[in-house]
Amino acid sequence: MRSKSQETLDAILKFVNKYYQQNRRAPSIIDVADGVGVGKTTAYRYLQELSERGLLEYSRGIAAAPESAKMKTAYVSAPLVGSIQCGCPEEEQEMVEEYVSLPVSMFGNGEFYILRAKGDSMVDAGIEEDDLLVIERNCPASEGDIVVALDPDNQNTLKRFAGYDENTESYLLAYENEDKYPGKVIRVKSFKVQGVARHVIKSL
Repeated sequence: MRSKSQETLDAILKFVNKYYQQNRRAPSIIDVADGVGVGKTTAYRYLQELSERGLLEYSRGIAAAPESAKMKTAYVSAPLVGSIQCGCPEEEQEMVEEYVSLPVSMFGNGEFYILRAKGDSMVDAGIEEDDLLVIERNCPASEGDIVVALDPDNQNTLKRFAGYDENTESYLLAYENEDKYPGKVIRVKSFKVQGVARHVIKSL
């Protein structure tokens, strides 16, 4: 029986994991052969060897590395649904632009959607124009949370929930830009929490 090249074994295992990361599915034997630059028979023998060593699972012509299997369950899909005004409230318009895979290890396992920030009212909270905001939906908001708030007039905005003012019987949605909007808040008699901001994704 011919001995196996450790270099080829490593190359195939690396290819399988990289292929899954890029395509969100496991490669076929033809994909492996073409990707590593070996014949189908050689790819088959090496995949069998890696399977016997417990480094990947191989059956029905499909190779799936254990690392890839973990990755498959470690992502949540979140729709990117457009913009949210960080300034004056605006009418809500939700339209899915694309779906983004978020690793659970970084973002948690909630129900998320992603909004693009517009305006400058939240810069002190680290939120700037065109930042992507990961919003968790269907969760309660606590005082101090940054929320997507929908008011009774069906206008929405991204602000910090600053509590309830009993004197005016209104909820307070605070700006986070003391240089431009010192102490400014929006007062509403009621509002609906469409989600709580959990993470900010920035371009470098």
